[in-house]
Amino acid sequence: MKKVLIWIVAFLITASAALYQRMTGPTHSLRGKTTLNETEIKFKLERDPETTSDYETRIKVPNREITGTLLYKRHKTDDPWTKSPLTREEDYLAGSIPKQPSSAKMEYKIFITSQGKEISLTGDTPVIIRFKDPVPDVLLVPHIIIMFLAMLFSTRAGIEALNPKGNPRKLALWTTGLLLVGGLILGPLVQKFAFGALWTGFPFGHDLTDNKMLIAMIGWIA
Repeated sequence: MKKVLIWIVAFLITASAALYQRMTGPTHSLRGKTTLNETEIKFKLERDPETTSDYETRIKVPNREITGTLLYKRHKTDDPWTKSPLTREEDYLAGSIPKQPSSAKMEYKIFITSQGKEISLTGDTPVIIRFKDPVPDVLLVPHIIIMFLAMLFSTRAGIEALNPKGNPRKLALWTTGLLLVGGLILGPLVQKFAFGALWTGFPFGHDLTDNKMLIAMIGWIA
């Protein structure tokens, strides 16, 4: 019974960490709200579009006196901003950015206007999106499951290590194996499908996710 409770605690910690990572990562949906002339506007902006179609964004704005404009350009370039009016679709204002090649980054701002007053939904900071190719579920689903299990066994091993009479060795071996399969085999394959490169961390690049995976793997092997 005690072991079951420990596993439950480990699961809750892992699930919380995974949710936090999902909600704060660079591809999480950007949520917020603003007010224009006493009208509250809530928005949710996706940031990981696929290359199969244009990037589309819709904001619920029932007040039909409010109009909007979408400005976009390639990320970190001196390109001029492309300006496109948002179209009214019943209670929504909608805009789109033409689809881009895999790994291409775009940045955009959405301005809404009412009675001569204009504001940006995200202030001075543009929204950055990165296009990706579709990843087959046969790769993506096992990758996600195995990486979650690696986090779970890692957490459980950490709890076991806190027990003076504990033996975390077996759990550590499971963690290492799961990281190997999920992070160093399936992970690069998923990245290859999504962005066209197997590995963009050290020594070939500076990708933070790849480098964190490499450090974690070295740590568990050591």
